[in-house]
Parts: sequence; C-alpha cells; structure tokens
Amino acid sequence: MSKRKRKAGKAKIRSEPTNESNVGFFISDSAKELFVSGYTRLSENPEVKIAVDKIADLVSNMTIHLMENTPEGDVRVKNELSRKLDINPYSVMTRKNWVYAIVYSMLLPGDGNSIVWPVIKNGLIDELIPLAPSKVNFIEDGLSYKVGYQGTVFDPDEIIHFAINPDPEKPWQGTGYRLSLKDITQNLKQATATKRAFMGSKYMPNIIVKVDGETEELTNEEGRKKIEEMYLTRSETGKPWIVPGEMIEVQQVKPLTLNDIAINDAVEIDKKTVAGLLGVPAFFLGVGNYNKDEYNNFITTKIMSIAQIFQQTLTKNLLVNPKWYFRCNARSLYAYDLEVLGNLGMNLYKMGLATGNEARGLVDFDFMEGLDELVILENYIPKGMIGDQKKLDKGGEEDE
Repeated sequence: MSKRKRKAGKAKIRSEPTNESNVGFFISDSAKELFVSGYTRLSENPEVKIAVDKIADLVSNMTIHLMENTPEGDVRVKNELSRKLDINPYSVMTRKNWVYAIVYSMLLPGDGNSIVWPVIKNGLIDELIPLAPSKVNFIEDGLSYKVGYQGTVFDPDEIIHFAINPDPEKPWQGTGYRLSLKDITQNLKQATATKRAFMGSKYMPNIIVKVDGETEELTNEEGRKKIEEMYLTRSETGKPWIVPGEMIEVQQVKPLTLNDIAINDAVEIDKKTVAGLLGVPAFFLGVGNYNKDEYNNFITTKIMSIAQIFQQTLTKNLLVNPKWYFRCNARSLYAYDLEVLGNLGMNLYKMGLATGNEARGLVDFDFMEGLDELVILENYIPKGMIGDQKKLDKGGEEDE
C-alpha cells in the first residue's frame, strides 16, 4: 500500500465508519484535544529533563583532582595536567559546562555513550573536544570496536569514551534509557494534554439551560445565541436572570475533575517510575517532600556512580603514570547544616587533625594568618604520660 493510500485510509477511519468493518466510531473535534500522537523525545519531556539536568548539574559541580599514590598516603598533585582538566579542558567552554555536556550526552542524546576527542600538540593535551552524539556511530571490529565521526574513524585509544549501563552483547558500548522510558513519557504527555483540555472546559459547561419545545432556533448556533441574549444576558454583571418559568429551566451541573478520572494518581505513579529509572529522588519531580537523608543517599549512590565512570575513564585514557589517578571531589555536594560543619571543624582542630584555616574553610570563612599549624590541648596525650604534666608536678603552676 502506498503512503498516500495509507494516509487516506487513516483519515477515513477517523471521520466515518468504513465499509470494511461492522463497527464504526466518531471522534468529535473537541475530544481530539484529549489525544496525542507521535513519538516524544526524552529531551522534550519535563520530568526526564528535570532529572537528567539535576544529575548533570551535580556531577559538573565537583572539582577534578589529580591524585598520586605515595607511601604516606594519597596526595593531591597540582601541575599543568591537573589545571587542564579542572580549569580549562576545552577553550570554548568552562569546565562545568564541559562536564555537564558529557554527562547529559551519556544520559539522553548519546543513548548511554559520550565521546571526547583529545587533540594532542607537541606531545601535550591541547583540547578535549566533546563530539556531537548525533554524528557518532560505533563500528564492530572483532572483539573490539571503532568510532566513526563525520567520515573519520577512531580507534578506542584515540578517543575518550564515557559509557553507562554496558550492553550485554557489546560490553564496550553503553545503553541509555530511551526504551525503558518510552511508554512512561508517552503517558505523561497524554496526561498533560488531558489536563490542558480539562482546564479549557470548552466542551464541559457548568450551566445547562433547558428550553421547552423543539424550536427552529435551537437547530443552529445563531438561534441559540439569540435565546441567550434574550434571557440570559444582562447589561450589568451580577444582575439576576429573568426567565419564563414554563419555557426555560436553568440547571447547574458539576463537570468531571482530574480527581474524578484519577489522572493525578496516574501521573504521580509515572513520575515515581521516571525517578526510579534515572535514580533521582522523587521529590525532584514534584512527588513528596524534600528529605535530607534521601538527598545525601542520592549523592552517595547515583551521583558518585556517574562520577566513578567519569574519573575512571579519564584515568584510563589520559594518564600513563601508574601512581596517578583522577578523583571527583563530592564533599561540597552533600547537604550539611552549618552548625554540624562548625562542630566538625572545631573537633578536628582541638584534636590536632586539622589546622585552624582548614576548620574555617569548612564554613567558608576567609584565610587567617597564624592558623596554619596543628595544635592540640595539653591533656590530649598518651595515657602513660599523664603523670608527666607540669601542672600536676607543681600544683598547677609552672616554674618561673
């Protein structure tokens, strides 16, 4: 059947019963507003957009540290490489926007994948360019793969490939949420269209006027408007209607509400499903109330899971020193009370585990001279040295 014939057949079914079926149905013009058709892109769905934006925004807020394993523990390395990743990875973007674009691409348009092309000049990283996901294609190559981009083919070691939810058949390739969210997003779009139609109330008036007899005036819009102007229209707002009792009867009816058709409950369930699939708390999507513990758990699980993919991929593709690795710092993302941070800083300072400026930094106080040394109260000493305190030997007084 040609495309033209298919279109004609579809239009015929929507307008009148066909001879090919014993059952026919009609859809009024006003009722058509309740139905939506076509594919809904995930990026166009508000709930998905909110959830993905929150994930990408939080991951991009984390600073990127270059760390080194040493015998005394892991220490932060500050050099041109660390500056490149944390300050200026791509000359036309800030570091935050660069990370946001990578994470957003993994979750939505890249369908689980995001590709960055490192441009090398004179043996150094010059640019880290995110590639447009719509122009990237993967080419199987035995047990490995290649990446095609606008006619150029890259080997895996020539690009940085961020992937989420590995495909069981192609473990090197990520999978997104498109198929999982397809029906849910369509339901949410249908619910929005239904709510818009109900709010318009074009086909559900809350007052019905019953006119006695089947007059010719009721058969057309002009006649009905004439009766309305004759009996139901007053020159001043709020004035009562004066109508003949035997001819006209006025009734007030209560139209259906969103609660009557349980649309609010259905929308809430769909929003919770979207939140569960993307791993965000449901209160981000307007379901339930904010909960600090749930938010902190979201940072520890979903956000840090994305951060692990990000930092491990960078470590694998950019570093040759086996003692170096990249780490995303998530400390600033957690929801802390200022009082809790203040008490934490004070306790660390009193026990000699943090300097005064480190303690002030926890509550965003400015640097102060003279607070860069570790101090400890005199009585914080090993148990075996309790009797060696001067205040015990001299009755609480020191020698002159």
